[in-house]
Amino acid sequence: MRYAGLTDEPERRKREHSNPREFRVMQQFTCEAAARQWERRMLAQGYEEDTSGKGWKYGYTFSI
Repeated sequence: MRYAGLTDEPERRKREHSNPREFRVMQQFTCEAAARQWERRMLAQGYEEDTSGKGWKYGYTFSI
């Protein structure tokens, strides 16, 4: 499964998911609207939403 999400603490999210090898910070955002738009695009591409992150400053993906 491929996941995408938003967070203010990408390293913490990576640890919380047991340090997946394919964890990537894909983009950094300066406003929440841009972050939410990126998130919608990722979901449209077939990613599952990882809703456990807090914040919106970084968009990340990983696979399990």
